[in-house]
Amino acid sequence: MNLSAKQIQENYYEFLGYIKLYISSPRREQLETFYKKHEEEIMLMPASHKKAYHNAFPGGYVDHVNSVIKMSLAINKVWVDFGAEQNYTIEELVFSAINHDLGKLGEEDNYAHLPSTDEWRKKNLGEMYKFNDVLAYMSVPERSIKLLVDNDIKLTNNEWLSIRLHDGLYDPANEPYLKNYMPELKPRTSLIFIIHQADIMASRIEFEKEWLPKFGKKENKKDNFKVNNKTTAKNRALGSIKSEGLKSMLDSL
Repeated sequence: MNLSAKQIQENYYEFLGYIKLYISSPRREQLETFYKKHEEEIMLMPASHKKAYHNAFPGGYVDHVNSVIKMSLAINKVWVDFGAEQNYTIEELVFSAINHDLGKLGEEDNYAHLPSTDEWRKKNLGEMYKFNDVLAYMSVPERSIKLLVDNDIKLTNNEWLSIRLHDGLYDPANEPYLKNYMPELKPRTSLIFIIHQADIMASRIEFEKEWLPKFGKKENKKDNFKVNNKTTAKNRALGSIKSEGLKSMLDSL
């Protein structure tokens, strides 16, 4: 999947619109300043480095984040309609969705994704980007929080937890927060699960758009050969039977 230059630009303006609409001062201005500083990189970033994952193309990051924002708002309504306590604000929800994957940017002076120059890996492994190994390892959620804190953008407890835990139990480091059986240790807000659900939903749908149309298009010649041979053998067998009634009955099997 590829986005046109116009689509990339429109997606980025949509992204900025969510900040303006849902985030209050002074964080609104702080986020606008931060994203303006990294505008070109943010606008062209992929959501992942490999085609087998999701949105591994220029503009894929913003496209993914916009989807997570919209899905978070929709999923939140479902949770509330079914009785979940909304002990968080819509600003906290949108702020968490906007910044959940911010760590994929890298650091202020070293961006994490670099276009791959290895044609073999691009063609055979679908690795369109490579990780900038100048950067020390840090998980995406933790780097997301670090970037916000380094730019004096404050987070509430709900936002910190929602960004930190947005990968759910796919990240074993989240088990102490999410895999416990004592009521007092369970998360105190459903916002964590709403952001996780929106992220996994967006990622899955992006995967489907990229891959499902490609599945099943190639003929399996080996299977066709088996079917044709089986059909031919059946026709030969039917041809040796003189009784029309018996032949009709066997032909229906």
